[in-house]
Amino acid sequence: MWHGSKNLAKKMHAAGQQKGCSILLQWIKDICNYFWFCCKMTENFDNFYDMWAGLLNHVTGEHEWPLDAGQRPSGERRDKAWIENGSVAHRALSEVILNQRWLKEVHKYLHFRSTAELESFHNHILMYASKRFSFSRPVYEARIFLAGLDYNHHVHRPPRRKPDGSVQYRKLYNKKSRKWCLYAIKEEKDYRYIPQLQRAIVGKRVASGRGLPRLTAATQSDPRQYGVLFVAPASSTQQPLKSQASRGQSKKQML
Repeated sequence: MWHGSKNLAKKMHAAGQQKGCSILLQWIKDICNYFWFCCKMTENFDNFYDMWAGLLNHVTGEHEWPLDAGQRPSGERRDKAWIENGSVAHRALSEVILNQRWLKEVHKYLHFRSTAELESFHNHILMYASKRFSFSRPVYEARIFLAGLDYNHHVHRPPRRKPDGSVQYRKLYNKKSRKWCLYAIKEEKDYRYIPQLQRAIVGKRVASGRGLPRLTAATQSDPRQYGVLFVAPASSTQQPLKSQASRGQSKKQML
């Protein structure tokens, strides 16, 4: 689902860069939300297409948005203008949402399953085990376990509250849609599981009857023994000296 919505947003952003189509940038988030709504409410492609094609009427003001029904009080002023029917922007929108190549992938999203939480956890792992560094297998496993403990303990943190009890938000500007978005700020992490984990580690070490090892021999599978891996073999010093030149200095001056 997330990938389908992201792909749709990229196509909408590209269409909004065309002359006379800048109004589409204001509708990116609403159209992506409507895509999620259509995938949730339909079970087959025919039903999806009927709802999805109706988007061309919704954006012109002929009907209310299904997602907005009941969420906005009547008489509230809209924060965006309607798209004129038959205009350049309306035709560009039609080419995006009715693109046959994109519609062939829609059946993958009708199950309405999202991997957002899984991808969030994978991104969280990089805080403990960055791809820029190599780790031995025991160290890597320990870092993954720490990432899992951190994620599970703090994933359901409540939002931060102001002194008056209201939720504290943070404003972020989206360059693609050219709109400000609000995100609730969560409470700070407390890491209350760390002391318990430390006691368990020390207790297991004391009960083992062994001291800490001073030196550890590298295993044959340790990738660090290979050092830095070069794509091309190293050349002599004279060869790059003849070919490269510093800024503001010619090759003849260097020689």
